[in-house]
Amino acid sequence: MEDGASTTGTGARPVSLTVSAVPPEPGLYLVATPIGAARDITLRALDVLNTADMLAAEDTRNLRHLLDIHGIPVRGRRLVAYHDHNADRARPAILAALGEGKSVAYASDAGTPLVADPGYRLARDAAEAGFVVRALPGPSAALAALSVSGLPSDRFLFVGFPPAAAGARRKWIASWQKIDATVIVFESPRRVKQLLENLCESEANRTTVICRELTKKFEEVMRGSAAELAERIPEEGLRGEVVMLFGRPEPVVADEGSLRAALEGLLGALPVKAAAAEVAARFGLPRREVYALAVEMKRERE
Repeated sequence: MEDGASTTGTGARPVSLTVSAVPPEPGLYLVATPIGAARDITLRALDVLNTADMLAAEDTRNLRHLLDIHGIPVRGRRLVAYHDHNADRARPAILAALGEGKSVAYASDAGTPLVADPGYRLARDAAEAGFVVRALPGPSAALAALSVSGLPSDRFLFVGFPPAAAGARRKWIASWQKIDATVIVFESPRRVKQLLENLCESEANRTTVICRELTKKFEEVMRGSAAELAERIPEEGLRGEVVMLFGRPEPVVADEGSLRAALEGLLGALPVKAAAAEVAARFGLPRREVYALAVEMKRERE
């Protein structure tokens, strides 16, 4: 999700890897890498990156930078790029290496592999082919944000990146809005304000936390309601990597006032039928009843 790992503070310098590690058994190793501070990597991850037969990464430049920081030489090993645009072409070469009894370390740009990155099919195909698949746990932007958010962590839902189009984004919000869990979202810093404004159309008081640049020099955590944070975010959005979290929904009372308030926020942006369907689903009411109220409200406006 995030940019490659970087050192933090002043006077940072590479740290040499001096411990000799036992080469891993043949298989695919999913290596979690730092989301900001380079020293957040685990010793086991360094061992595997130092000894695996093949290295794979979303961006090989970022992986080379991480290896340089920790003093790990490539030593002529094959370094394969594996990302959304070449996954179908690159996957056979990685599977072939596994078939030859080699160990392959796959690292995302930052954080835990397979969380909002293209490693899912690689891990699935390797497992289905009978190869060993191991996870090397470590940094995760989603879990780091949950830890500092102050929101309940006993039940949470990661929903990835929102759709870019406004209409699709509203439907996407409705898909998780009623779920009794803390919701974790990855969002482009430029679209944070838009997402908050879309949420405010139906739930302006939803408890919201925005985590920016986690573990990096300018780390920032913003807390408040969706409406409060929408006011604080500039029109051009934010800078840096962003994780957004939304607290559990408040109990909804299905009285006429609540229905009118919910419809009011949607009738200007959606057709009457679509607005009624969304509000009916939110309150668990028959669409016909909510549609009749929506038509009445539209007539009142006209």
